[in-house]
Amino acid sequence: MKEILIIEDDASIAELERDYLEASDFQVTIAADGAMGQELALSRDFALIILDLMLPHVDGFSICRAVRREKDTPILMVSARREEVDKIRGLGLGADDYMVKPFSPGELVARVKAHIARFERLTGSSETEAILAGGLEIRPAEHRVFVEGKEVNLANREFELLLFLARHPGLVFSKEALYEKLWGQEALGDTATVMVHVGRIREKIEPHPEKPIYIETVWGAGYRFKGERG
Repeated sequence: MKEILIIEDDASIAELERDYLEASDFQVTIAADGAMGQELALSRDFALIILDLMLPHVDGFSICRAVRREKDTPILMVSARREEVDKIRGLGLGADDYMVKPFSPGELVARVKAHIARFERLTGSSETEAILAGGLEIRPAEHRVFVEGKEVNLANREFELLLFLARHPGLVFSKEALYEKLWGQEALGDTATVMVHVGRIREKIEPHPEKPIYIETVWGAGYRFKGERG
């Protein structure tokens, strides 16, 4: 049985999330404060972490940063804060998704299932052929990326986005199409998620992120993988 970690200081919200997840055959552990949540997240292996932002002792941003230094566990941030800057910051730290409270418990369960399924598909890939484009090498089966022979670390959703674009060189995908393809939700105008992930990928793989040679912005249309595959 897959286990979910909920880091949430509001007991009523945590219990509601737990009830819906357990009804969907997940095992659930709840941490009521940030310090306890971070310790659990780092010391045990969970299928996914549901992470609130405003927490006692250690905030959600700090927990996300600490987890991403050591693990690729999918992280679903939840918060009552609707400011775009909070979402961009959370995604920039490596969160896979961001939900604004209040939300439907059914939607939460659907997103949890989708993220776990995608993570398992990604890490369990049987594809062995590497993708080569200039100085960039992507090894799907190993979930590893190299730039000029030096390995760079991508979060699981960053890797999935880069891999998808690299598998379709020259094709232009809108932000909405990429969001629907990789996150499994209708975009509903929510393109910041894709923009943040593209920005983080460029910082890690591009020699000059402001002048990308691999992921090109096609103004008014979206993004395409520009490098020639080897």
